[in-house]
Amino acid sequence: MIKKLDGYVIKTFFGPFLFIFSVLFFIFVVNIVWIRLSQFTGKGLSYWEILKLLSYLSAIVVQFVLPLTILLASIMTFGDFGERYELAAMKAAGISLTRVMMPLFIVTIGFSAFLFFFSNNVIPDFQRKAKNMLFNIAATKPALNFTPGQFIQQIPGYTVKFDKIYGENGENLEGVFIHRMANSYEDQQSIVAEKGKFIAAENPNYLKLVLFDGHIYEDQLSNLDYLPRLKQPDQQIKFDTLVTHFNISDIINKAIEAEKITDDYSFQNFLELNNTIKKTKKDNNNIFININDELISQVNSNLMYVDKTVFTKPPHPVPKTDTIKPKKRYEMLYSAYNKIQSMKDGVQFKQDQIKDMHSYFSRVVLYQQRIFAYSVTCLIFFLIGSSLGSIIRKGGIGLPVVIAIVIFIIFYVLNLTVENLSWAGEMDPYLAAWLPNLVLFPFGVWLTYKALTDSQVFDIEKYKALFKPIINRFSKSKEHSRYR
Repeated sequence: MIKKLDGYVIKTFFGPFLFIFSVLFFIFVVNIVWIRLSQFTGKGLSYWEILKLLSYLSAIVVQFVLPLTILLASIMTFGDFGERYELAAMKAAGISLTRVMMPLFIVTIGFSAFLFFFSNNVIPDFQRKAKNMLFNIAATKPALNFTPGQFIQQIPGYTVKFDKIYGENGENLEGVFIHRMANSYEDQQSIVAEKGKFIAAENPNYLKLVLFDGHIYEDQLSNLDYLPRLKQPDQQIKFDTLVTHFNISDIINKAIEAEKITDDYSFQNFLELNNTIKKTKKDNNNIFININDELISQVNSNLMYVDKTVFTKPPHPVPKTDTIKPKKRYEMLYSAYNKIQSMKDGVQFKQDQIKDMHSYFSRVVLYQQRIFAYSVTCLIFFLIGSSLGSIIRKGGIGLPVVIAIVIFIIFYVLNLTVENLSWAGEMDPYLAAWLPNLVLFPFGVWLTYKALTDSQVFDIEKYKALFKPIINRFSKSKEHSRYR
C-alpha cells in the first residue's frame, strides 16, 4: 500500500511540474529573445541556427526555472491533497505528513543533484558555444537590419532606402535609393535603381550590391571654388547593371570586439573556478601592494607643509609664510594646492581600480557559489511549498500561484540586492551567495513544523478572534431597529 501511495504522490506531483516548467521556461526564453533580438535579425540566420543559439543562451535560465517550478508544483500538489481531503484520509490511516512528503523530498534531492550537474557541466559548455557562435555571426554576418520604406544609415557614409525587401535571406530589393553623405564641398552622389540584390563578396569586410535599371546622379564639387561650383552641371549616368561595394569593416570590427572570446569565468566549472578565485586573489593582493607603495611614494615626494613654524631638525627648514613676499607666498600655496589635488585625483583613480578588481572577484565567487546554492534552493522551496500546500489546502492555479510568486519575488529581490552589495564591496561575496537561502531556510523549517502540528497559520477566523476584543472596544454597539 505504501509503495502505491508513493507512486500516486509522485505521479500527482509530476503533472503540474511538467506543465509549470514548460510555461516558465517559455516565458524566460521569450525574455532572452526580446533582449537579444538585434543579434538575430538582419543577419540571414536560418531557423536551425536561431534555434541552436537560443538553446545555448537559454540553458542558464534553468537555474531559476527549476526551483520556482518545484515551489509551485509542491504547493499545488499538497493543496490538491488537502482540498480533496486526501491528506485527512492518509492521516486517518496512520500515515504521517512526513511520510507523505518523503517520496517527493527524495525526488527533489534528485532534481537538486541534476541542477548541480547541469550548472557545473552543461551551462559553462553552452555559454562557451553561445559566445563562439555569436563571435562567428559577428565576423561573417554583420548586423545590418534594413526596414522597407525607411531611410537607414547603418552603412557607414551612406543613407539608403529600399521600398521592398524579399527573398529567403532578404537579398532581393526593389525601389533602391542610395545617397552618399557628404558636405557641400565634397562630391555629391545619389543612385536610384528599380531593383537590386545583395551578393556575398569575396572580402567579408565589404558588402556587395548589384543594381539593375537605374541612374547615377553626381555633382563633382571637390577642389572647386564657390563660383565654379555654382556653374558645375549635374551629371546623370544611366546603367543596366551596376556593382557597388560598401566598406563595412567598422561594423564587423565593433561586433567582433563586442563578442570577443576571452577566458570568461562563466566557461568554467566549480573546480576550475576555485583556481580562478585563487589566482584572482593573488593578483589582487599584488596589485594592492603596488598601489600602496605607489601612493606612499607619491605622498613622500609631493608632501609640502606650509606653516608658520619650522620643523625641529629638518634637512631643509620650511620657510615661514609670514616672512615671504605675497606674490611668492601665493605661488607657493598654489603649488601646494596643485600637488594636493593631484594626490586626490590619484587616490580616486586607485579607488576606482580597486572597486573594479573587487567587483570582478565578487562576480567570480558569486557565480561559483550559486552553482551549489541554487541546488539547495530547490530543497528549501520544496519544504516551503509542501508545507504551504498542506496548510492552505487549496489546489489549482489560484491562491497557491499567488503565494508562490510572492515567495519567489522575495527570493529574487534578495538575490539582486546582495549581488549589488557584493559588487560594490559592501558585503562578502560568499555570504551574498548564500544569504537568500539562509533567510528562507528558517521560514521553510517553521512552515514544516506548523504543517506537521496541523497549525492553522492561514485561518482568517483565528486572527479575527484574536483582534475581536480590540475591535469591540472601539466600535459602537448597534441596536436593531425593531427594538428601538
